[in-house]
Amino acid sequence: MITDKAGPGKNRPRKSRALRSKKIGLPPGALVAVGDSKTEHLSITLIEYGVDEIIERRFDTITEALALPSRLPTVWLNVYGRPSAEGMSEIGNRFGLHPLVLEDILNTDQRPKVDDYGDYLYIVARFFDYAHETLTVSSDQVSIVLGKNFVITFQERQTGSFDPVRERLRQNRGQIRRLIADYLAYTLLDALVDRYFLVLEQISERTEALEDQLMQRATPEVLQTLHQLKRETLTLRRSVWPLREVVATLTRGDGRFFQAETLPYLRDVYDHTVHVIESLEAIRDLIAGMLDIYLSSISNRVNQEVRLLTVIALIFMPATMISGIFGMNFRTMPLLDNPLGFYFALGMIAAIASVFSIAFWRRRWLD
Repeated sequence: MITDKAGPGKNRPRKSRALRSKKIGLPPGALVAVGDSKTEHLSITLIEYGVDEIIERRFDTITEALALPSRLPTVWLNVYGRPSAEGMSEIGNRFGLHPLVLEDILNTDQRPKVDDYGDYLYIVARFFDYAHETLTVSSDQVSIVLGKNFVITFQERQTGSFDPVRERLRQNRGQIRRLIADYLAYTLLDALVDRYFLVLEQISERTEALEDQLMQRATPEVLQTLHQLKRETLTLRRSVWPLREVVATLTRGDGRFFQAETLPYLRDVYDHTVHVIESLEAIRDLIAGMLDIYLSSISNRVNQEVRLLTVIALIFMPATMISGIFGMNFRTMPLLDNPLGFYFALGMIAAIASVFSIAFWRRRWLD
């Protein structure tokens, strides 16, 4: 059994910017890898299935996977990792893929899209994972090629996102083995969209916990976390919006790739993407509101501190004035030669300070 486990919460470095400058001057369709390689060793799984039978194999090289002839009606070829230029050429020759498709598969910074090449569709989507410790969202590109009787998927690493689909194929649950490749492609897209819900739930829980923390005390750490969550939700938004257009395009197809029996399921995926977008916008609005609350809390705290300092200054101002008067260098002054003059001055200071303190306390300026 193939399991793609790279559970959430693992500390992973942020994805570096793809260096497209490597492709400057090269012709279109040049097989040059762009983006980080997240898997050291290539791994290929090949699943063939029909209504009553399924064959599942695993290979370490593309040549081995393509050498076997297809026996059953539907073929699902899944590639973990980044193939070499030679391996991509083998896949392209075997399934008749356009050089631009092979080029896009190797460029792992693509935005979600769908391209119609006549005999097959090329779909790009993104898989997301949320790390609780670092509060970061990691992104992997998933490329799907849908033909008449085959589906090819390319994943940057083993994520486990398609394990439920494999299990449904093995257990023959639902209609997945009765229907052909288009239903398998729908199932893969549905699995990807469901993963968005999981990531959004995790971000929403973190945001709500942060809101409670913000209500108790606004700290610079809270502000830093808010900005990070805002940045990660923006990353999600950049992928969800194009994905909605991809699914909408698929539902409006001419029937060459998705049968009428599969279209209602695709429309359900479209509804899910709309739900994801609405949930994401709600989280972004909540974060924006929390930023306003943070700024208001900081401003209110500053006002309270300034008010307290003002109150303290007003309480001690009479003492300063009285001390200044009795400290003036005059030969003749009231109470200057009186033995009780010092205590009289202290009493005046204490009395005025007490009156001021009571007045400020009644106005709740000392809370």
